[in-house]
Amino acid sequence: MYHLLKPLQVGKLTLSNRLVMPPMATSKSEADGKVTQEIVQYYKEKSEGGYISLVTIEHSFISQEGKASKNQLSVADDCVIKGLKNLSDVIQQNGSKVIMQINHAGSATDEEVTGKTPVGPSSIANPRKGSTPHELTKGEIADIIKAFQDAAVRVKKAGFDGVEIHSAHGYFLNQFFSPLTNKRADEYGGDVHNRIRIHLEVIEEIRRTVGTDFPIFLRLGASDFIDGGVTIEDSQIAAREFEKAGVDVLDISGGFSGYIVNGLTGQGYFSPLTETIKKVVSIPVILTGGITEVQEAEKLLSQEKADLIGVGRAILKDSKWAKHAIESLS
Repeated sequence: MYHLLKPLQVGKLTLSNRLVMPPMATSKSEADGKVTQEIVQYYKEKSEGGYISLVTIEHSFISQEGKASKNQLSVADDCVIKGLKNLSDVIQQNGSKVIMQINHAGSATDEEVTGKTPVGPSSIANPRKGSTPHELTKGEIADIIKAFQDAAVRVKKAGFDGVEIHSAHGYFLNQFFSPLTNKRADEYGGDVHNRIRIHLEVIEEIRRTVGTDFPIFLRLGASDFIDGGVTIEDSQIAAREFEKAGVDVLDISGGFSGYIVNGLTGQGYFSPLTETIKKVVSIPVILTGGITEVQEAEKLLSQEKADLIGVGRAILKDSKWAKHAIESLS
């Protein structure tokens, strides 16, 4: 059997194959972040036929203060649960599993949208956005951890198959992980173990409230690709700790470099990161990055570069990509 067609068990969650649709912002929500019919139709079209085993809904803000952009999806209030339930139902009825990515933008928040000063681990300008945040107090950190927890509970109530914590692309948790933006002198700053303390607290609180059977994914910016930033060695340490804390799947991407990195080319250009992470964990690892051909996805799996393959832009461009890819191997 082709590697791409093999099912994968994640706790009590069964994935029919190894193809994942990664989170990609649509900017199609209402002004308050509620699900629109346009969003439902978009995901219905992408998941039709169930050829994609797992659909990851775009990053959604856990609090108004952590909103990244206008028309971003919300998971910040109980009033959004009904619309999210409609969204999860449509995708599941198509035959795909679905998780939701929850996020706080931190110093990458859009000040014009939130009307508030961005926050972060330290008062250091965001390398991607340029905005300088307010340095969070421990009490404020605790409030954001609670917001992550509450958001995950809403995701479960809305019928999703799991939740993904966003710690990549220069957003809030990535800002704590990266030495570029975390210069704290307390227990949340310093060595890598301190810089992931907030991640472990978020994971612990989510796991405590959603239970042992609800899968937790974590998207990790495994390298900043910038001098003085996160290294793959940092991420190996972090990955081991995340697995111990109860994360079920690691979804690997870039840090402050974003999801496209100058100098990295070819299909599966983050594969050196996923391959290195796989050496230190036993949980599944997702590889996304420039993969547009089913033969390349199969090759990356056969070479054990990853356990799951995320195909983003190709599916964005062609909603039938997954159908043609799976049928070509069947």
